[in-house]
Amino acid sequence: MAADLAPFTELTGIGVNIVTLELSALAQKVALDFASGNGEYDVVYADPYLVLAPYAPAFADLRAFQEDPALPGLPGGFGDFIPSHLDAAGRFRDGDKVLALPYDCPTMVWQYRADLFEKHRDRMADDLGFDPMPSADSTWEQYFATARWFNDRTDDVQYGTGHKAKQHDSLMCDFSNLLWAYGGDYFDDGPAVGRLGTDDPGPCRLRSERAVAGAEFYERLLSVADPASRTWDWDGVGSAFRSGRFAMCPNWHEYAAANEQAMPGKVGYARLPKGPVRSAGMYGGTGIAVSDTIPPGRQKAAWLFLAWATAPRTQVTVLASKVGGGTPTRTSVYARQEVADAAHRPSKMPNMLSSDAVRDTWKPGNIGLRPKIPMWGECDTALFTEVSRMLAGDTKPAEAMQEPPTVSTASSPEGG
Repeated sequence: MAADLAPFTELTGIGVNIVTLELSALAQKVALDFASGNGEYDVVYADPYLVLAPYAPAFADLRAFQEDPALPGLPGGFGDFIPSHLDAAGRFRDGDKVLALPYDCPTMVWQYRADLFEKHRDRMADDLGFDPMPSADSTWEQYFATARWFNDRTDDVQYGTGHKAKQHDSLMCDFSNLLWAYGGDYFDDGPAVGRLGTDDPGPCRLRSERAVAGAEFYERLLSVADPASRTWDWDGVGSAFRSGRFAMCPNWHEYAAANEQAMPGKVGYARLPKGPVRSAGMYGGTGIAVSDTIPPGRQKAAWLFLAWATAPRTQVTVLASKVGGGTPTRTSVYARQEVADAAHRPSKMPNMLSSDAVRDTWKPGNIGLRPKIPMWGECDTALFTEVSRMLAGDTKPAEAMQEPPTVSTASSPEGG
């Protein structure tokens, strides 16, 4: 988006200055801006967990702009956004208010060296007793066995799998896929807490047998993964995969463009494997919102930017960008012929190569939604700290799941 803002300025006469920050720094900047009332930022990249949930009262309800006859409306209205995205990235508690428009939608899928799977498929099937090619029936136990096969039976790669298991937010994301696959969750009614959010999620459920089983499997899986996994966040594991260190990994689907540039035609994509309960892939999408601390005139200008930045035409342009491009959050964009065609090689929009896998992951039964609560930052840190200790051998899975504290009511501060 930042690489091609000229069309918006030409259309409206409004200049746009984008301040790019690491996510935790962004959350701190926004918190200070809201608390001071200075209104420095008109549009905010409102991460659902670190920004939208804690500071929801400081964002304007976008329905007022959409219903204002003096302002341009959204093409297709709110209903054109993928419903789970609009709820998870755009709402907090209230199912009617819209506080942000879904802007991006990174989601974790299974990325694998299709060339190596094809090369060794028959031998792997004979050795393992199942077809190793990723499919809707693939399980995490099969993923584990396949990873170990690559470790032991071929020199094409050093390891079978790699993970973003650094003591970092990335570890929470990687682990959560297994937690949900095994039927565990963070709180009661996890899907609702993840989709709309709440101030009071009730007691923590990480102590359940299913959550512990997910942690036990994750510990076992990491024991056969590339040892460098414990030093990688998402950028690290993505770079290592593209360098040919390992055969497969869970990672954000929007790395497809970089994968295709580094290894054209060699990478395949699938929904993550099933556990005993379901398949789950972490959704990491975020919306863009209008600050309610700025004057009405600036709010209307900010609305123009939101409407333009999320418009179908703009989403297609961004998808085709030479600097990588994001993937669409609107249903109508996926229905366009040039976008549908890009899901197959040769592709002019290489991030679409993962579209079948990610759209399967977005189905209600497969999407992984972390808790959208004001205190998620603290919970996240507790979780990835204890799981990191578990991977280091300092604690057992059951002990690690005992550590994260129970979260009780946490109210959103008025105006941040």
